[in-house]
Order: sequence, then structure tokens, then C-alpha cells
Amino acid sequence: MSQYYLLQDQKKCIGCLSCEVHCKTYNQLPLGPRLGQIIPVGPKMVGQAPKMSFIWMPCFHCEEPWCVPVCPTGAMRKRPKDGIVYVESSLCVGCKSCITACPWGAPQWNAETGKVVKCNYCMDRVDQGLKPSCVAKCVTHCLHFGKAEALDSTRRQRFAKTVAFELETVVSGR
Repeated sequence: MSQYYLLQDQKKCIGCLSCEVHCKTYNQLPLGPRLGQIIPVGPKMVGQAPKMSFIWMPCFHCEEPWCVPVCPTGAMRKRPKDGIVYVESSLCVGCKSCITACPWGAPQWNAETGKVVKCNYCMDRVDQGLKPSCVAKCVTHCLHFGKAEALDSTRRQRFAKTVAFELETVVSGR
């Protein structure tokens, strides 16, 4: 895994999509590619009231990313110093092998450039000691970014349990 984690506190998320908008703006992306996505879940009845939840789905910057070895040109890379997985755009030929290989849908097609793009945690910002654009501009402060040891294990465990429950709810139709 990357040395970094990007976590969401779902209880604070209102589904405003400001994270997606600021990501697109910062990365100068057209309509279409979404490097991190808010997935709405619901509405579902909780007691007598309908409830919506929103799940943040970023790239997970895998320990052994499926997208890297399938890239025929070496455009899909993993930084040795911190594990951030990124696209070296100048090498991308647009074959979409990485899109097919990723089980999470993290690599996205940019029709304007004919190349693949994906979340790289705004690594130029990270290198300057800043947070990724989506985290820095989150209006409810529900996104958290940092090194694993800096984010407490309770928050990570709560995030994993919540995502697992919400995804199970979607799959089972409850």
C-alpha cells in the first residue's frame, strides 16, 4: 500500500461533490473522468425516515497494483519512495489495459487527450507538504489524508466497517 491513506468520515459527508469538482479543476479534467468518486447509496428507510449515504471511492494505491504490470509502455507507475501509483502521461498510448485490469475502476479515460488519468493524491501537492485538492477543499471536512501512522486505527477500522456495510446493503438490496 501507499504510505498515505485518504479516508472519509461518512457521517459528515453530505454528497455535495465538492471533492470531485475541485479534483477536476485542479487536474484540468473535462467531463467524463472522475479520479475519486462519491457513490450515493439509498435512500433507505432508517426507522421512519429515509436516509442517504455517500461513499468516497478513490484509488487505493495498492501494494501490488494490477494496473502497473499490464501497461505495455510503463506509463502506469508506482513511486518507490511512498507507493503512490500514477500515470506518466507522456508514455501513455491510450491502450486502456490499466482500466481493464483495475478491479476498482480507478484509471479513467480522458477522451480529450486520448490517454488514461487516475488519482495520484495530487502528488505534486503532497511533495510540497500539502493535502490533495479533494481533501483541502472538502466543505464538511469529511475527507482525511495522511500517513498511515498518523491516522488512528480506530478511524481506519470504522471506515472499513462502514464501507463494507454500505456495499453489502447495495448488493443485497436491503
